[in-house]
Amino acid sequence: MTHFPSPAEELRLLDTELRQLDARRAVLLTRRAWLVNALYAQAAVPSHPSARPPARRPEATAPGVQNVLLVLGGVLLTVAAIAFTLVSWGHLGIAGRSLVLGGVTLAALATPVALLRRGLRSTAEAVAGLGMALTVLDAYALHEVVLPGTGGTGFAAAASAVLAATWAAYGLAVGVVAPPAVHGSQDRSTAGDAEDRPAAGAGARAVRVALRLPLPFALVAAQLPLLLRVSALGAGVETVTAVVLVTAAADSAVALRARMTPVRIVALVGVFGWGAWGVLAAGWLSWAAAGPGAAARAAALLGLAAATALAVARFAPKRGLALGAALTGGLLMVAALGGVLRSVLPDVWTVPGYLLCGVALLAVVRTRVPDPVRRGLVLSSAVVQAIAALTAFPTVVVTLLGPAGWVERIWSGAPDDARAVVTVGAPWPPLTATVPLVLAVLAGVLALTGRTTAWRTPALVGALVLGWATGLVLPAVLELPYPAGLVVQGAMAVAALVVAARVRPAAGKRLQDPAALTAALLALVTSVTLALAALATESATLTVLAASTVLFALAAWRTDLGPLTAPAALLHGTALTCAIGASAGWETQHTALLILVVPATAALLAARLGASPMTVPVEATGAAAGVLAVALSVTDAPMLALTLALCGVIAAGTAVRPERRSVGYAAAALLVLASWVRLAAWEVGSPEAYTLPVTVPALAVGLLRRRRDPAASSWTAYGPGLAATLLPSLAAAWGDAHWLRPLLLGTAALALTFAGARHRLQAPLVLGGATLTLVGLHELAPYIAQVVDALPRWAPPALAGLILLAAGATYEQRLRDARRMRDALGKMT
Repeated sequence: MTHFPSPAEELRLLDTELRQLDARRAVLLTRRAWLVNALYAQAAVPSHPSARPPARRPEATAPGVQNVLLVLGGVLLTVAAIAFTLVSWGHLGIAGRSLVLGGVTLAALATPVALLRRGLRSTAEAVAGLGMALTVLDAYALHEVVLPGTGGTGFAAAASAVLAATWAAYGLAVGVVAPPAVHGSQDRSTAGDAEDRPAAGAGARAVRVALRLPLPFALVAAQLPLLLRVSALGAGVETVTAVVLVTAAADSAVALRARMTPVRIVALVGVFGWGAWGVLAAGWLSWAAAGPGAAARAAALLGLAAATALAVARFAPKRGLALGAALTGGLLMVAALGGVLRSVLPDVWTVPGYLLCGVALLAVVRTRVPDPVRRGLVLSSAVVQAIAALTAFPTVVVTLLGPAGWVERIWSGAPDDARAVVTVGAPWPPLTATVPLVLAVLAGVLALTGRTTAWRTPALVGALVLGWATGLVLPAVLELPYPAGLVVQGAMAVAALVVAARVRPAAGKRLQDPAALTAALLALVTSVTLALAALATESATLTVLAASTVLFALAAWRTDLGPLTAPAALLHGTALTCAIGASAGWETQHTALLILVVPATAALLAARLGASPMTVPVEATGAAAGVLAVALSVTDAPMLALTLALCGVIAAGTAVRPERRSVGYAAAALLVLASWVRLAAWEVGSPEAYTLPVTVPALAVGLLRRRRDPAASSWTAYGPGLAATLLPSLAAAWGDAHWLRPLLLGTAALALTFAGARHRLQAPLVLGGATLTLVGLHELAPYIAQVVDALPRWAPPALAGLILLAAGATYEQRLRDARRMRDALGKMT
């Protein structure tokens, strides 16, 4: 039962709740008033810095604006002075003109002193620039009024020299001594170089503030006097080139000694500009020199440029600059001395002359010159040697690839000499008499310099390749007789193998040594070139191939170069067998049988070698020879069958080795293919003749498999062999109108079914039963067709309807049984 309070008690409770609600309402109203005030305050003043609008930054700095204004002012005043001089000059007398220009010039040159004292360095620079421009106008006025008959070019030379000296003196003389506070108050954009700035700190002393424009302008004016003077005198190209090189040398000295950055920049521009002009002109004079005298004068010019470059390399403050200058100097020295030698020697000795000068630069290695200079000279020598090697490259390429042209002219007759051997399909390069000398010198230099350097191995490899190239081109260059050329190339192959064998690397790693590997490859390349060159005559071909086969076989037997030389011996042996067949007049399919000697030899060698590194290369070469034999016999079916059978026998012999069991599959495929080709050659059309040679070995292998592994499935053991015969025979039986094949196939299938049932083997049982059923259907097919023809047309639809009715009745019966089971389960309690 529910308890209800009395009216007095309930009234008291309500009053208490109302008082609490009033108190809570007062608190909420106070909080609301505070939040309203806070929102108004935030709207008046942003509370976060990110909410403030971004301030606009000036697009140009104050120093930049100042410099632009000063430059524009100076340019406009200069333009006004030029206009006054050229246009308004005639309105004044001689005294007036002199007074105006002189006064304005002196005022413009004197004003920067007062501006510097007030700390206005940028303005002083602008006014000084105006004053120097006025001095140029003064010189022009002097020529037009006082010396009008003087030649313009000569006067310009003298005026530029005077202006250069005047501006230099002005730049050195004008300046004021300013306390650190005054100097430090200047804008950073107009402050002097680092060497002109005072030291920071309380102990900084007063410094001298000078102008920066006069000295660079003086250096620009100093570039012109000599060149303008020789132009006024009508000097020749050699004199002008000498003047240009002297100017570049003077600029080099200034660039090395100057402390002001603008002066160094002007000097460097002069060095590269005048230097490039002078070097190109001197090089052209040296190359076009008609005699020793002209070549000597051009060499003197190049020597001056080289001396300047080497002086820069000696005193350059940066290592990279010193290296580049020394490289340039070395190349210029070679060009100078080589040009002199070229003028007194025949054209064929041009490259050796320059190469000799380049090699002579290596003498600097044993001197005490600074390391950057020494490295630059060595690098210049390397550049000269590389260029010399490039000049010999066409001759080497023609000698190496030229004999390939004899492939289309096999045994057409011996050529006249060794040069005719290599020029079958390519022209002979000109001026090649000294190519062997050039290659030999390069090889000797690499061999000598590489012994004591960190790059000893690359140097020795390069020397080996260059020495080989020397011997390669020597017979063709000397036009030796054809047999002598073959003998020289054979000796080179032998020498390369000897070098490869004498290298002493780590045990068993000879072919991993770059020198040994290079020598072995060179021997192989030489033997191929020699074999191609020997194709000119039959006797040379047989002799060279036989000698190469024996040579590489001995190298594989007596050295550890076998992974490379053993396959090479087999390749040459394959070519030898082809040559023997051709020499005997055999057809290609008969020659294929002789080629099979190589795969057989390779299989025997591989079995003897075991796990040697030579095994895989030997086997691969033998397989390639076998493929060649098959390709040569493909035009004659009986010989192709014999070739395939012999290849299968060789493969089967290889499969006897435990590590080559997988080759057995290839052997079986080759033997089966050989039998098929033979049957096709006999025009046998019965499929059993093709399938039974596969089925019998397959069943034998399956029987052995089941004996060794009783758990092996009958499908794995017997399925492939049985299917290989049953399926083709079954297809043939269905199309055969005679009774013999179906009878034999059904008898075999019945026996196979009984065998499968007797031994409880699934594969024979299923395959035999299916085959027997299909054969039986094939035999009953005519009778079934007769029965079908005898039936009326309504019988098949009626039979189909009965089948459908029976299926429907069965389905309905199963549904009724399901309902009864459901009702019975529902009645259970």
